[in-house]
Amino acid sequence: MKRRVLLVEDEHGLAVTLRDRLKAAGFEVSSAATGPDGLRRALSGGFDLILLDILLPGTDGLEVCRQLRRQGVETPILMLTALGEVVDRVVGLRTGADDYLVKPFEMVELMARIEALLRRTGPAGLSRVVPVDPYRFGEVEVRFRQVEVLRGGRSVHLAPRMFELLSFFIQRRGETLSRDEILDAVWSLEASPGERTVDVHVAWLRQRLEVQPSKPQFFLTVRGFGYRFVG
Repeated sequence: MKRRVLLVEDEHGLAVTLRDRLKAAGFEVSSAATGPDGLRRALSGGFDLILLDILLPGTDGLEVCRQLRRQGVETPILMLTALGEVVDRVVGLRTGADDYLVKPFEMVELMARIEALLRRTGPAGLSRVVPVDPYRFGEVEVRFRQVEVLRGGRSVHLAPRMFELLSFFIQRRGETLSRDEILDAVWSLEASPGERTVDVHVAWLRQRLEVQPSKPQFFLTVRGFGYRFVG
């Protein structure tokens, strides 16, 4: 059975190019050119992936994404935008997007990201867990909309990448995750970090959020494989 993709993009030329490329790759593609139409189509269900532009007529992509997540739609969302600042990327991710690609991009990179998302989530995004907001574990409170973390009522500074890693752990809580899975989800194709990068960032999370970083209670090492978050 063909995978179904919803493409929400108002730039006609790009939309045609993307639709043709996706169809050539074996996807069934539905299209929308405005935020309200994209939201309506996405709510109808049955899609394996949503490609969502941010700058849309009627309702912007961030609000469309936010509404979809509020209404329980767990379909993976890959945002497309000309906005390249880290803060814009974090805003997109905190509304519930799974990945973020800045225009202009190479088609090969887009297809690689799509394949990675579908590989992680499986059919219809069944492996995705949408956490409550705020999410609490131990003394820690994670406020996704504010991109803020508190421990014992005090603000804890996390760099954007560390917040993304924490969010990914929470979404996949209880699962044993390999370093490759974590790299694929959090670092995607932006760079070529090694597995040591994951170890360093997990160590930083432990230092900031664990009571005893040397004896972690939440961010557990699974020897020979990777990590598991049990908050």
